Amino acid sequence: MRSLIIGGTRNLGPSIVHSLLQSGHQVAIFNRGLTPDDLPAEIERLRGDRNDVQQMKGALGNRQFDIVIDTTLYTGPEAEAAVNLFRDRVGRYIFISTGQVYLVRLGVQRPFKETDYLGPVMPEPPKADESEHSNWLYGFDKRQAEDVFSQAWRERKFPYTSLRLPMVNSERDHYDRLYGYFLRLRDGGPILIPDDDGAPVRHVYGEDVVQAIVRLIKSDKGRGEAYNIGQDESLSLKHFLEMMAALVKAPLHLQPAPREALMRAGLLPDCSPFSGLWMSALNNDRSKAELGMKYTPLKDYLKRLIDLYAATSPRQVDGYKQRPLELKFANLE
Repeated sequence: MRSLIIGGTRNLGPSIVHSLLQSGHQVAIFNRGLTPDDLPAEIERLRGDRNDVQQMKGALGNRQFDIVIDTTLYTGPEAEAAVNLFRDRVGRYIFISTGQVYLVRLGVQRPFKETDYLGPVMPEPPKADESEHSNWLYGFDKRQAEDVFSQAWRERKFPYTSLRLPMVNSERDHYDRLYGYFLRLRDGGPILIPDDDGAPVRHVYGEDVVQAIVRLIKSDKGRGEAYNIGQDESLSLKHFLEMMAALVKAPLHLQPAPREALMRAGLLPDCSPFSGLWMSALNNDRSKAELGMKYTPLKDYLKRLIDLYAATSPRQVDGYKQRPLELKFANLE
């Protein structure tokens, strides 16, 4: 099979590439070529900016693909360009969407089901509230993209499938969110968290997303549809961090503080990235029933990631640079 990955070098991309190669696919990636990678030499590298339609057309030429996996599409106009470009030249188009398409909906509750998608959307928050507005915009824009694909399916049978993901925990998470908690547990200091309940932790392991892609490719299901992809477990942040501390074999010192105070001090989200209120929790029943998904237990994938962190030399990451300010806030400096 001839497969194209748009993106391909960050987070999920390398695992998708390797999985497709192992399945005997001929693999090409399209991106700007700005992110260093260690991908196999046999893949075809196509260069260009996806937001420049002429660059994409020039890079793709007359190629046709059995599979396109789009990891970097975020807006309605990008979806329109993709439909126009790949119409009649792709067997299946897999769009990596987000659980935030539900978070901008009115009147639905976690864990969200695919049937919760249709309905009224909350009004745009004030732009002055940068965090709230940017999170709303992300979910709103992804909805617009999904709506474009849905219309293209109804009108032209454009063979898309949307995979809606919550937060992804993986070996290549370039945001280093889980690793930031690991470093805080290892240094023995307090972990600052908001004193409210926050959103439940119901994420997904990156390799399970790759599993979903492979299962879709091997099946004839899901064209014109969407699937929630997410772990089985749903737990509080406190419970999650207790599980993580046990695996790290380090004491857990949680220090709750008012969310507003942490925001004013500029400590959130870095001090506790899983404390965000804009985190989706997804019902995964449909993916298990129709695709046969079997999700990696949280404790198992968490151990894999922590073992990886422990086996490699510590590295400085952006989310940990403010650690002295956190300790000062906690009156421990």
